[in-house]
Amino acid sequence: MKSITDRLDVWSLRPVAVTGVSGTRVLLGFVGLMYYVSQYQERNYLFGPDGVLPYEDFKAQLTGFSLYTLSASPWYFQLVYHLGIAAALAVMLGVGGRPGLAMHWALLWSVYQRQPGLLDGGDNLAYVVIPFLLLTRCYDRFALPTGLASRLARRVPGHLRALSVPFHNLGVLMVAAQICLVYVVSGLYKVMGEEWQDGTALFYIMRVAEFELPGWSHLVYENDLLVVLGTYGTVAFLVYFPMGVLVPALRPWAAAASICFHLSIAFFMGLTGFALTMIACDLVFLSGALDRALMWLRERLPGSRTPPADSAPADPATAERPGGENTTQPTAPQAELV
Repeated sequence: MKSITDRLDVWSLRPVAVTGVSGTRVLLGFVGLMYYVSQYQERNYLFGPDGVLPYEDFKAQLTGFSLYTLSASPWYFQLVYHLGIAAALAVMLGVGGRPGLAMHWALLWSVYQRQPGLLDGGDNLAYVVIPFLLLTRCYDRFALPTGLASRLARRVPGHLRALSVPFHNLGVLMVAAQICLVYVVSGLYKVMGEEWQDGTALFYIMRVAEFELPGWSHLVYENDLLVVLGTYGTVAFLVYFPMGVLVPALRPWAAAASICFHLSIAFFMGLTGFALTMIACDLVFLSGALDRALMWLRERLPGSRTPPADSAPADPATAERPGGENTTQPTAPQAELV
């Protein structure tokens, strides 16, 4: 019981995976910006009130909500679409904080609902993960310093600021659980498919016209060994990924394997938005590796230097990590998701 209590104390006092979840925010903002920009030239035809799906037809068939239903005015459409671009860019750059992130989620949901035929599956994960990020301190890293957040935080009572750490850790845990659930469900559905059971699924997938990469796909589906290994390897990876991230020593390797897996999907199948969204969520498992990489890079940047030994703070309990993360914690076993 004492060990459990100590771990709960650590969980409530020390934020975990701050760098990883900040990377998740940056990459999700980039995915949204990429979607807006890639459709920019054809935005009136694809999303406009007089486009391929007229305003009245869109409003009649919509089952959820979308900001594009509030008006049929072309000027209103242009305003909402460009606000979406601005919100996605602000999230990527780390400007606007949680209100900006919430606005990005609402605008991204709205534009996804406006033209579902363009979606590749990454939208479903973004719908779920962005609200989880609202609980986290995902603006602590990779964000342009504006000073506004610090000034606002000083106006919040101390006992309320203390709640940010457990809420942050809860948000990180929810992102991690969600990505594990995606992998397991996807893997179990594949296990039930006949083509996945006999090792031929990759052959059929890579011959679908929408997903075929000319000049490259045939190198895979014409090789029987690659087809069999790719089919069974995909199922095994998806089903056992959660077990890999539960073991701290295997966690960065499982996340790195997942990133390589989704980069191959982006390259061979063209599902770039889906692949980058999955990779964004994988970053929560690579927070420790990202911290070490940033420290290594910082030490080698021109003009940077390692502080002398006598410059350390007198009280180690109040020391801060690079980026302002306080390292004050009990002597209990570490419960960090890195």
